[in-house]
This record gives sequence, C-alpha cells and structure tokens, in this order.
Amino acid sequence: MIDDVECIDWAAMGHAYGPAGDIPVWLRDMASPDPEVRKKAFSSFYSSVHHQGDVYPCTVASLPFLFAMADDRATPDRASVVALLLSIGREAVDRADFHGDGIVYGPDGEESTAWTDATAVMRERGETFVAYACDADPRVRGAAVEGLGLFLDDAERAVALLRDRLLEESGILERVLVVRTMADLALRLPAVAAPARTWLDALADSGTADPDTRLAALVHRARCAPESIDDLTVPTAIELLRQVTPAPPPEPDQARGDRGPSGPCVCEDEAEPDPNVPAHIAAAFADLERHGRVHAPTTPLLVAFHEALGVRVEDRTALLAEQLCSPDPGTRYDAIDMARGLITSYRGDHTRLARLIGDCLLPDDSYTAAAAAEALGSLAALAEPAREALAVYVTDQRTTHRPDAWASPHRVLRRAHQQAVVALAGLGDERALPSLLTALDTDTDAWRAMNVVGHLPQCAADLTPRLVSRLADVDHSREWPDVGPTTLASALAALGDAAAVPALAETVQAAVRHKQWPTVQPVLKAIASFGTRAASTLDSVRPLTDANNVSVRTAAAGAVWELERRPENVMPLLERLLDDHRNFDAIGLAGRIGPPAAAVLPRLRQILNGQVEQNAHNEENGSAVLNDSWTLVHVASALWDIAGTDETDTAVPALLNAWKYNDSTARDVVACLNRMGPAAHPALPQIEAAMAQPRRGGDPWGWGVTRDLEFQRTCRAVLTRLRDLPHHPSAGGEKLA
Repeated sequence: MIDDVECIDWAAMGHAYGPAGDIPVWLRDMASPDPEVRKKAFSSFYSSVHHQGDVYPCTVASLPFLFAMADDRATPDRASVVALLLSIGREAVDRADFHGDGIVYGPDGEESTAWTDATAVMRERGETFVAYACDADPRVRGAAVEGLGLFLDDAERAVALLRDRLLEESGILERVLVVRTMADLALRLPAVAAPARTWLDALADSGTADPDTRLAALVHRARCAPESIDDLTVPTAIELLRQVTPAPPPEPDQARGDRGPSGPCVCEDEAEPDPNVPAHIAAAFADLERHGRVHAPTTPLLVAFHEALGVRVEDRTALLAEQLCSPDPGTRYDAIDMARGLITSYRGDHTRLARLIGDCLLPDDSYTAAAAAEALGSLAALAEPAREALAVYVTDQRTTHRPDAWASPHRVLRRAHQQAVVALAGLGDERALPSLLTALDTDTDAWRAMNVVGHLPQCAADLTPRLVSRLADVDHSREWPDVGPTTLASALAALGDAAAVPALAETVQAAVRHKQWPTVQPVLKAIASFGTRAASTLDSVRPLTDANNVSVRTAAAGAVWELERRPENVMPLLERLLDDHRNFDAIGLAGRIGPPAAAVLPRLRQILNGQVEQNAHNEENGSAVLNDSWTLVHVASALWDIAGTDETDTAVPALLNAWKYNDSTARDVVACLNRMGPAAHPALPQIEAAMAQPRRGGDPWGWGVTRDLEFQRTCRAVLTRLRDLPHHPSAGGEKLA
C-alpha cells in the first residue's frame, strides 16, 4: 500500500511546521532496513504530524499506511509503528471525548474534525488491535494491549480478551500492562466497571499471583474505585512493594534487619553539552531530558497510585518513606521527585520526607545526590530538616575531592555539589559561601550561584565586591548569554549592602546610553530598595521620570519616593502615571505614599468603579474576568493604604471579589487584609476556607512553597487578630494550628 502514498495531495494539508508534503518520505523511511533512517523518520513524524499529541487531517490520512506497515510482518520495526498508532488513537479518543462536538482547529486556524475522524478509524480497526495484542512478537503485544481498552466498544469481549491475555503473558511488564488496560477500560465503559472491579479485587487478594501483578491490581482498583481505599490499602501496597524489591542479603558487618540503601543508581551517560550553547541554557535542556527518565519498573505504577491517593497526604507520606528507603537504587531515585511533588503541592508535616530526601545525598552516588539536592532546593524553608545533611555533603566533597568541588571536571559530581550548595544557601546557611565564591571567582556556572547569593546577607562583605565587579564588566551594547545586569542588581538588592549603590547608579546610566530599557527598570527598583541610603543617586534617577518608556518613568518615580520621601516631588509624577488604569506599579506607589497621596483618590475610585462595572458585564456575558481581578486588588489596596477605614466598604468587597474570581490574587489580598485590622472581619470565612484547603494555593498550578508558607503565615496573623475580637464567637478559644 505504501506505493500508493503519492496518490494523496499531502501538500494541500498542513502539520505543525507547514505543508505536509514531506510525509511520504517519512512513511517510507519508517520501513527502512537502516535503524538510523527509521529513527529519524519516526522522530520527524512525531514532532510534526503528531506534534505534542496533536492530530491533524494529515495525521488521519497517514493512518491507513501505518496500519499497512504494522500488518506487514516484513516491516523491520512493527512495534514502533503499532506504538505510533496507539499514541495517535489515545490522543484522538481523549480529545474527541473532551470536545463533545469534535470540532477543533488546525495549525492554520482551519476548522477540523481530525480527532473524531481518527477516533472513528481506530475503532473501525479494533479487531486489528486484537490481532496485534496476540502477536508472536512481545514488543508488538506490549504496544498493542492498551488498544483493547481504547478501541473496542464490546465491553464483555474486551474484558474476556484481557483476562485471556493475563493468562497468556509470562513477562511482568506485560502482565502489569494488561491490568492497567483493564482499569482503563472500566473507566471508559461504565458497563465494564462491575466485572473489572471484581477481577481486580480477586487479583489483588490472590495468594498465588506474583507480587508485581497483585500490586498493579491493588493500584488500579484504587484508580477505578477510590471509595475502596481504606486503612489497609497503603500498608498492603508497602508489603507488596517490599516483595517486589526485596532487600539483598546483609553484608557480614551489616546489622540484621537493615533495609538501607545498596549501590548507586545506574543511568545512561549524559551527552557532553555543546560549548557554543550558554551554560544555563544547556543545563535547562539537560534537566528536561532527565525529567522524563524512569529508573525502576514500578515507577509508573507508583505514580498512578499517588494520583489515586490524591489528598491522602499521610498515606502518601508512608508510601514515599518506603520508596525512599528502598534497597533498589532506581526506586529511591524516582521517589525523590515524587516526594518533591507531594511537598510542593500539598500542605502538611513533611519533616520525615525532607529528612529522607537528605539521606539520599550519598557520597558514592552523585547522580542520586544531585536529584536529592535539587529537590531540597525547591522546598525552600521546608528543607530545614535536611540542613545538616546538605552541609555535611558539601563540606565532605570539598574535603574529600577538592576545595573547588564546585568546578570539578566530573560533570555528575559537579552538578551534585552545585545543587547541594544552592539548597544550603537557600536556607541562609553560610557554609555554602566557600563554593559560591569559587563559582564567582572561577566563573564556573556562576549563573547558578547568582540565584541564591541573595539569601546570604550576612556574607555581603565577601559577595558584594565580586558582584559589583561583575556589574562593572557588563557590556550593555550586546545581549548577555549568562549572568546579566538585572540578575546582578536583584542579588545586590537582596544582600542589602549600600556599598553597591554607586555601581547600580553607573549601570542605570550605561543602560540608558545604550537604550537598554528592559535593564533600566529593574535596576531602578534595586536602587529604590536601599531607600534613603541611596539618596546620592538622585541626580541619576530624577531625569528618568521624563523618559519615553512608561515603565521606566514609573520605576524612576518610585525610586525618587524611596530615596527622599518627599510627596510634593512625586505626586505630580504619579498623577500623570495613573492615566493608565493598569499601571499597577504606579497604583502601588500611591499606596506606599499613603495619606499624602489623597489627591489621587478620585482617580483610583474611578479606576475601581470602571473595573467593577466591566467585571459585572463580563460575568453577565460569561466572559473571563481573571485578568481584571488584579486591577481590583491593586486599586483596593491603594485606597485603603491612603484613606484607611474611610474606604472599608469599597476596599474589602473589591478584594474579596478579586480573590473569588482569581485565586492567584490570594496572597496580595491577604497582605492588604492583614494591614486592615478589625476592618478585615468580613473576610474571615474566606480566609478560614483557604487555610482548610489541603493543596497549596495560588492557581491550578500552585504558586510554590515559599509563597504558600508566606500566605499561611499572613492568614494566621489575620485570624489570630480577628478571633481575639470580643464579638467573634471563638474569641478566647482554640486558635488555628
């Protein structure tokens, strides 16, 4: 059939990167006897015709040719063809079900029913997947089994086929895949739910099935029936996991019963970075590549189990503790990122997990140690239980290997050391200083050090001169491949050493000469952070209040206020800046000035009333109001900071409405409520509800540990104050933990 591929007008269709005229070459090359040619063809097809899971009309047109190759036993790599078919079909089914009308838009904006068309083709070929799932080639079977759960609409037959496949398969991975497919089928077809649940129950409780299959059945039963999860589910899973990854016999000098770590994690060698690519860019791509690795066969199963357990933080903590203590190095490694995900997503007592991640800082396993250190660095203050483990690891490496371990020629060891130093510095621990100085003095991955030097203000005497020297060397006539002036300015501001002020002023002047406006604004803000200690820079800052760039004008006005605190010099500037109702920096400046900014109150009320009306109109018409909520927050906060209790009836409802529409505003809303004192009382139910949430707040993706901890601290302060009011029903009673 591949000979007929030219009969289709491929060029009339498009894929992710333009006209689809190159598809015939890729289809032919997929059947090439040369492995490298096949590899390149599959890669090109995935990236263009099935880009990030997309399904285009040209993808649908390719399906008959892919099926023809998969059917032909002479095709060199049938399993990869079947896997591609399955991937297209899986995405098509998922997205067609999500978009009920099936109408989507192609790369050029044209209306398309590609997902529903692909789904129809795959279900028409459901019997073909039955044949593939029984193929003599185990790789073809493994690639095809999932299709029984996706493309067969005869529920009873699909269940029977999967039961038979479990009896036929002897490989553990294949058996686990059959179990997962049964669960997927049950979730897709309600008619299958009852018999599939019964089958999973029997398999999970079986005394004869292997522990891998039993663990898979237990996990996927939890997926299909979350209500079946009880107090025995996780302990049973832990016992099965111990059977799957038994501890090796103890060494003669090892205490009996010790289930501690054994051996380093084995991973594929990483490619040498391209010397022409900036180090921070190369590191980002390397991180992405590592993120997709799986080091233990049980990992996909355990990931599914954690998803099924959801908000059961204590159960998940117990399971992760077992994973992190596993005798299997791959299981330990993969558990690190799972633990990081739990801690950064859910509130709770994570002391045990942080300590166990710290235990993975193994001196003879730099690969695992790097992952553990990176995870701890993302936990902010919650990494405190692992502080000493980090310090010991960093110090021992500098003693055992070389004092400049930060610049070690061994890439994996170097990355582990750097990540540990970054995590330690993030805790404000000055034991990270020697390695940070190595980074700055040798210019080895200095970009990584720059992210955390601001956490060590007690070491400013050592750090400030080095950062100032780097700032003076910046060439403002070109782009910066590594550490730019804005990064340096931010770090100097965090250190708070006024010795940096002259260098920051010179940087502003140089950036203005070269019209590097994206640099000017953040450096002005850095200068402003020093307050009156930077008054000597006024002659450099004041002229910028007339700059053409509104962001620069706003930053300059804010700096003038912070440097001299004279309202009469700033208010004329501020009134002009408020012509733009979404100039949030200018609105924030009005709030910082406070009562002396009363002259802009009418303008602020005008902005707020206009936004309230717009939001009401949007809500009435079903339009999104998320982008407008920030205007409510900034203006309401400024009104309160300027006029105080006179604006209570305006500010509080605006703040709470903004929070209602957009959870990302919660931190800013609560910060203002904290300044209001008793006037914030109407917000009490909303704050209590937010604190009761198990997930960290912010938005559907969360806002990170540091912000959530800050949010919780502020909420507690507000709640303590409000609950102590005489008229509150819980006054004098139990306080929020």
